[in-house]
Amino acid sequence: MTYPAATGDLPPVSGAVRPPSYERSAVIDLEAIRHNVRRLAAAASPARVMAVVKADAYGHGAVPVARAALEAGAGWLGVAHISEALALRAAGIEAPLLAWLHTAESNFGAAVAAGVDIGCSGWELERIVAAAREQERPARIHLKVDTGLGRNGATVEQWDRLVGEAMEYQDEGLLRVVGIFSHLAVADEPERPETDEQLAAFREVLAIAEDAGVDPEVRHLANTPATLSRPDTHFDLVRVGLGIYGLSPFEGQTSAELGLRPAMTLRTVVAHCKDVPAGQGVSYGYNYRTAGASTLGLIPMGYADGVPRVATGGPVRVEGVTYPVVGRIAMDQMVIDLGPRHVSAGGHSVLGAEAELFGDGADGGPTADDWARAAGTNNYEIVTRISPRVPRTYINESLVVNEKPEP
Repeated sequence: MTYPAATGDLPPVSGAVRPPSYERSAVIDLEAIRHNVRRLAAAASPARVMAVVKADAYGHGAVPVARAALEAGAGWLGVAHISEALALRAAGIEAPLLAWLHTAESNFGAAVAAGVDIGCSGWELERIVAAAREQERPARIHLKVDTGLGRNGATVEQWDRLVGEAMEYQDEGLLRVVGIFSHLAVADEPERPETDEQLAAFREVLAIAEDAGVDPEVRHLANTPATLSRPDTHFDLVRVGLGIYGLSPFEGQTSAELGLRPAMTLRTVVAHCKDVPAGQGVSYGYNYRTAGASTLGLIPMGYADGVPRVATGGPVRVEGVTYPVVGRIAMDQMVIDLGPRHVSAGGHSVLGAEAELFGDGADGGPTADDWARAAGTNNYEIVTRISPRVPRTYINESLVVNEKPEP
C-alpha cells in the first residue's frame, strides 16, 4: 500500500502501468518493524516494550508502524507531542500511549479526554490538574526526573516537592501517578561511566517516591542502546525508538550484528543520462569536474526530499554498482558519475533504472549509516528527515506470526 506524499500525487495518466510513487519512494518493510520489536522485546524481557513513534515514526509513518509494533508485542507507544498522540487515537489505536514534551500551549484537556498519559516535569502539573477538573476525569501522569541529561525533567533537588504535590492531587482523585521515568545521555557509548551515575540517581529518586507512597505501574529509563547493553536499566519498561527501525545505536556495530533489520529503503529512478567530456563541471560551484570522458546520471532527489545538502559522496546504487554523489546536492536533484564504461552506449544504458540511496544493506548495498557518514551526522537524522514529498510505500502489511523471538 502507498501513502501519497502530503503535497499530493496526481493519479497516473491513462494507460500508465506504474504508480506515481515509482518515481521516488521510501519503502517501509513492516515485517522488519515486527522483527525488530520482537528482537528488542527478547532483550528486554521481562520488562515490556514502549515503541517510540514520535516524528512520524522517525519518518517511517506513525500509524502503520504503531500497528505493526503492537502486533509484534509492544505494550506501549511513546511520542513527543500530545498532537502526535491524538493522531494515533484518531486512527483507532487504543494502546497505552505516553506524550512527554509540552509547551504552555499544549492541549492537556484533549490528552486527558483521549486517555493519553502525560509526562510531567513539574511546571505542567497545575495545567494537567486543571484539565482533569475540566474533563471530570483523572489524568494519568508519568513524573520525569532529570538524572543528568540536562533537558526536561525535574531536578533531583525539586523531586521531593513534585512528588508531594502529585500525591496530594492523587489523593483528591484528580490524577494517577502511572509512571516515573528519566532519559539516558550516553548509553550509546557503553564504556562511559555517566550511565552508572544516572542509574544510581534514578534509583535514589525511585526510593524517595516509594517513601512518599507512589506505587507506579511502570518505571522506565532504558532507550535502545541501554536495552541492548544494560539490562540493569530495564526496570518495568524500555523505550525503544531507533532500534525498532532496524538501525544500530552503536558506533562500530552494524544492525545485522545486533539482529536488527533496517526497515526503510529510499529509492528513485535515474532521470537523465548524458555523455560529457573530460573537465565537465558538475552542479553549483563546480566543486567537481570529470576526470575523463564520462556519463553523468541525474538522480531526482535532493534536500527538499530530505537528502542532506552536505552529503556529497553519499552512495547511490544503480544496477548493482554503487556510485558516489558528485558535486553539490541541490534542492531536487543530484548527480552521479557513471564513468567511461557507459559512454559507448550513448549515455542511455541506465536511463530509468532504479537508483537506491539506502536500504537494509543485506546484499552489500548502501545504508543510512553510509549517508550519515557522508553528511557528518547520525542515522537517526537520515531517516527522520525524509520529507513528506517522498511517498511512503508499505510492504508486508499482513502479520507474520511464525518467527520466534531471538535469545
